[in-house]
Amino acid sequence: MPQAAEQEAAQTDVVIIGAGPVGLFAVFQCGMLGLKCHVVDALDMPGGQLSALYPEKPIFDIPGYPKIDAKDLVARLEEQAAPFGPVYHLGSPVTGLTEQGGGWQVTTAAGTEIQAATVIIAAGVGAFGPNRPPLDGIRDFEDKGPGLGVHYMVKRVDDFRGKRVVIAGGGDSAVDWALNLAGVAESVAVVHRRPKFRAQPDNARKLQDLAAAGAVDLVIPYQLGGLEGDGGALAAVIARDLDGNEKRLEADALLPFFGLLQQLGPIAEWGLNLDKNLVQVDPATMSAGRPGLFAVGDIAVYPGKLKLILTGFAEAAAAAHAAHAVARPDEILHFEYSTTKGVPGGETA
Repeated sequence: MPQAAEQEAAQTDVVIIGAGPVGLFAVFQCGMLGLKCHVVDALDMPGGQLSALYPEKPIFDIPGYPKIDAKDLVARLEEQAAPFGPVYHLGSPVTGLTEQGGGWQVTTAAGTEIQAATVIIAAGVGAFGPNRPPLDGIRDFEDKGPGLGVHYMVKRVDDFRGKRVVIAGGGDSAVDWALNLAGVAESVAVVHRRPKFRAQPDNARKLQDLAAAGAVDLVIPYQLGGLEGDGGALAAVIARDLDGNEKRLEADALLPFFGLLQQLGPIAEWGLNLDKNLVQVDPATMSAGRPGLFAVGDIAVYPGKLKLILTGFAEAAAAAHAAHAVARPDEILHFEYSTTKGVPGGETA
């Protein structure tokens, strides 16, 4: 993967802000139209949330893949983009976006300046971090090694093999990981404040079935009340109901899934047409309302928007075609299917 050196001055057709799945597919779409791309991301690896939060979590709604792990989807997208030679600026967030000379100048935290005819913002939800439950001393139990202490994401299922795991929360993440870890961990307990779960109905039913079979302990209606341990080594999680009754759950690991704290960061200062931290766009072109500036993926909003990866893929294609008209105004674009055109180094029909 071509990685740019710090302090490098560069000029390109498109800067893609965000190296998540939609940003990576935008590289492919731009490449198929002959547009060169630089890709900037605050994370030190491509993939966005798929890589940072749940690389081993299976995804079921990608066309052509009945089931694919998040990390494998990222690898396929990188492979698909590679023939077009994108230049990656990873581990260095964008700090500035300004109109300049009929185009755009993108500045990164590393001091790199990139001149581009167009910019496609594929920044997902922006910067994100864990929503910590309000437990005394919880930070003392964080980052204690694979499968130990408090974790806000699961990067490797096998890290929790043979461990006593307590999961807190009632949404999709809590239920999904309870299902995935039930056959791996020594024990799995799910703490939730009410009997009904806010997860996909079929998965919620599967969780109830596991509980009926004794494979999962549903601790409901309870909430997290405290942590026990010595020297940062977690020993137990205390669950407490509304009447003050407590349960002590022996645990090697606690996985609290209460969502992410999402912040746009510098994006909020770029003068975009924002609606509740989302960029309003024209769904026909994904234009963000300024010449040569587009937004795709979770950060883009328009009437009828569905927040799905496959929706972001279609948006990336629309933005790439609109970007071509800006970056190459004198070049007539003849639409061709990939089966006819092929890709660099590949086969055509």
